[in-house]
Amino acid sequence: MSGVLLWVSCGPKENPISIVGVAGRGGRSQKRFGLCNGISFASFSPAIADPSRSSEERVYEVVLKQAALVKEKKKGTERTLNLDKPMEGDFTNGDLLSAAYDRCGEVCAEYAKTFYLGTQLMTQERRKAIWAIYVWCRRTDELVDGPNASHITPKALDRWQQRLYDVFEGRPYDMYDAALSDTVSKYPVDIQPFKDMIEGMRLDLRKSRYNNFDELYLYCYYVAGTVGLMSVPVMGISPESKASTESVYNAALALGIANQLTNILRDVGEDSRRGRVYLPQDELAQAGLSDEDIFRGKVTDKWRNFMKGQIQRARMFFDEAEKGVSELNSASRWPVWASLLLYRQILDSIEANDYNNFTKRAYVGKVKKLLSLPAAYGRALLGPQNLTKMVTRKV
Repeated sequence: MSGVLLWVSCGPKENPISIVGVAGRGGRSQKRFGLCNGISFASFSPAIADPSRSSEERVYEVVLKQAALVKEKKKGTERTLNLDKPMEGDFTNGDLLSAAYDRCGEVCAEYAKTFYLGTQLMTQERRKAIWAIYVWCRRTDELVDGPNASHITPKALDRWQQRLYDVFEGRPYDMYDAALSDTVSKYPVDIQPFKDMIEGMRLDLRKSRYNNFDELYLYCYYVAGTVGLMSVPVMGISPESKASTESVYNAALALGIANQLTNILRDVGEDSRRGRVYLPQDELAQAGLSDEDIFRGKVTDKWRNFMKGQIQRARMFFDEAEKGVSELNSASRWPVWASLLLYRQILDSIEANDYNNFTKRAYVGKVKKLLSLPAAYGRALLGPQNLTKMVTRKV
């Protein structure tokens, strides 16, 4: 299904293990937190609902809104945690937040090792905030793809969205919520991308086919592009950058789309065994293919040609994303470059498997991962102007 990225992509397709409750390290026993305890539910409409325009046009409106928030530099109001609400554990405010962020860091280290390593270069405040966002995204993802997915209903997602409102108003339900609530009080992070991610979960409950790329693009935005929009305010934009704020957000969105398209291409066989086809139906038909060909799982010339086009499109989104990574704050670039370079190599692996993504899972081996880290670090050291000059010389 979705690929959770903080300009990184992992998620239930990567690790279908629940983190609704996570045991602390060092033998500490931690209580499990219920996802939606005691929350009333209501009906929520999709955040992007106007069908008269293309998905890209509608999503770009969200991009502009997020960029405007960052331009304000800081919010007019400061939210503080409401600790009158009963929470697990006996903590003072400071102790609670410290423990909450530590717990988020443990989750990130467990499920997104490469990205976690990259976050060590960030300032402590940025690093903790990114961990908090990662954990919320992962928990949201697990609602429809985790161990309890069969019990999740639209009403459960409505309750989760109501809980999100509470988090943004400083009323956390557990430690993970407390970390996110503190984060959104410190950075110009808007609630809209979070709501849109939940909308992506709703799509997975009711939709298993996408008629065209416009529909698929919106789905990719919901489940992955949103995380780029959540993370940019925390990661920060380099003081040296001459790029517009909107273009940096657009690049973050492009990386989310690219990573999710890569997830989809990698997992064609796995998804088909669950009765799902995340490929544009009209493009399959134009290639002389159908769902039956996918369920049959046989690599043919038609399939190879179709996959070449899909991979080419994913790479175009990666190219667009590269334009924005170098514009980020210098301490935030390494994990993003690492994610981008590693995920691009999954497309190479699909090609190396002769486009057999029915029975062979494309992946990046440990050696290649290790080699990618210094390459990503080298790019991270280059400021916006230097990287532009390097790219220009290549061309």
